[in-house]
Amino acid sequence: MDSLGYNCFVDKDKMDAAIQDLGPKELNWTELQELKQLAREGFWAQSHTLRRKVYQRLIRDIPCRTVTPDASVYSDIVGKIVGKHSSSSLPLPEFVDNTQVPNYCLNARGEGAVRKILLCIANQFPDISFCPALPAVVALLLHYSIDEAECFEKACRILACNDPSKKLIDQSFLAFESSCMTFGDLVNKYCQAAHKLMVAVSEDVLQVYSDWQRWLFGELPLNYFARVFDVFLVEGYKVLYRVALAILKFFHKVRAGQPLESDNVKQDIRMFVKDIAKTVSPEKLLEKAFAIRLFSRKEIHLLQMANEKALKQKGITVKQKSVSLSKRQFVHLAVHAENFHSEIVSVKEMRDIWSWVPERFALCQPLLLFSSLQHGYSLTRFFFQCEGHEPTLLLIKTTQKEVCGAYLSTDWSERNKFGAKLSFFGTGECFVFRLQPEVQRYEWVVIKHPELTKPASFMSSETSTPSPLSHSVPSDPADRLSPFLAARHFNLPSKTASMFMAGGSDCLIIGGGGGQALYIDGDLNRGRTGHCDTFNNQPLCSENFLIAAVEAWGFQDPDTQ
Repeated sequence: MDSLGYNCFVDKDKMDAAIQDLGPKELNWTELQELKQLAREGFWAQSHTLRRKVYQRLIRDIPCRTVTPDASVYSDIVGKIVGKHSSSSLPLPEFVDNTQVPNYCLNARGEGAVRKILLCIANQFPDISFCPALPAVVALLLHYSIDEAECFEKACRILACNDPSKKLIDQSFLAFESSCMTFGDLVNKYCQAAHKLMVAVSEDVLQVYSDWQRWLFGELPLNYFARVFDVFLVEGYKVLYRVALAILKFFHKVRAGQPLESDNVKQDIRMFVKDIAKTVSPEKLLEKAFAIRLFSRKEIHLLQMANEKALKQKGITVKQKSVSLSKRQFVHLAVHAENFHSEIVSVKEMRDIWSWVPERFALCQPLLLFSSLQHGYSLTRFFFQCEGHEPTLLLIKTTQKEVCGAYLSTDWSERNKFGAKLSFFGTGECFVFRLQPEVQRYEWVVIKHPELTKPASFMSSETSTPSPLSHSVPSDPADRLSPFLAARHFNLPSKTASMFMAGGSDCLIIGGGGGQALYIDGDLNRGRTGHCDTFNNQPLCSENFLIAAVEAWGFQDPDTQ
């Protein structure tokens, strides 16, 4: 190490230009309770020496399985694995999926060292099947290690974390794909303007979101990625979602109303991230990221589990070598123009609705369950046709040609648990919308106004100050099976904020508290709409309306047709 703490793997001139070494050299470890704030503020961001010390401490404190490869293991195996090959010509492990090693101001020796370390990791972790983020992680850690062996040990500790409540780096295609779907769900809820742009300019919007980790682990310049990694080591995986969402928000802000630079929005975002310094500083990027009021870690974990379950059910657990994501049905492919017919919405309108539904159901195709023109104007028949299907989509057309509806997360058969009593059920994934005369979607009020609730005691609080790596998620299997955004996970001020859906023999109700988003009578003849506490919505059409047509749609796995 030289006077600035650079090792022999670093191009010193490039590093001086990328990250000036001006910061403090020591951190008082009695300040650990403030570590979260210090990481966000970049306390050690401008001191190469201090960042190395902090990384050493944080990674050392990661709980790992008993037998975790350390520096001595690397010294023992590197010669046998590398042999007489030139380090610059060494092949990368298959699990990096052709991801290139980011330069990150490394010299030729440093880039070769990354390849050697990755091959040794592959030797020691045969269970890793898909991990395209690892080259960037190893390249960054090499900066803050004395030698290759120490870098190897640090990377191994991150990979060998055995605390089920801590998610660090995806190591399988299933985990990677479900994280991409989860990111798409978060974009849909927290970056709606950007999501609308992605749907408009990309035929395969989920393919765009599958690139989100590459934005962070590869395209971000070194000084940005290092700041993200600082906070990631303290707060965990959720930070990655935050920063990727912030990137998308900035991309939309800069590019909205402008023609895209290529026909490939995926490539445009990569170029934007690579040149992000032209748009925003690392400090402003993190500021934007932490201004997003995301779900709790428990809720994100439940969403990830739901997405993994959907992928397993479809047999998508390994990457298809011929065509990546070949079994996935994207929005424009799920709603086929040639075999889709509705009396209420067009193909384009159904595609717009499909772009709003959770990613695990965007894999499916619309299946008509009920049509008042086919099955008659009977609520009893409506329930009979819908029972056994979850989720469902309700569409209504009024005699004034207004069109509105709701996405309903829970099987209508749930209403039978309450006997003759009209009771609400469902989850916070429900939303209501109107399409005509103008498009507007209203989601659960808690999503946009999390200040209305405080997480329940078993949930991770965003306001508490964590100890290092205290990004816990309950590990009880029963918790993991709990529905995403179930109202019981939240300390709500009143039940009116969780009145999602209800049905009885004489009416169907969506949304409650202070009014109803939708009320339909038992003859499917008349309805009314107004503001309700659950969705904080405006009336979805004329407040009192006559019904021209009602449809209910389910979500069909294309493999079952």
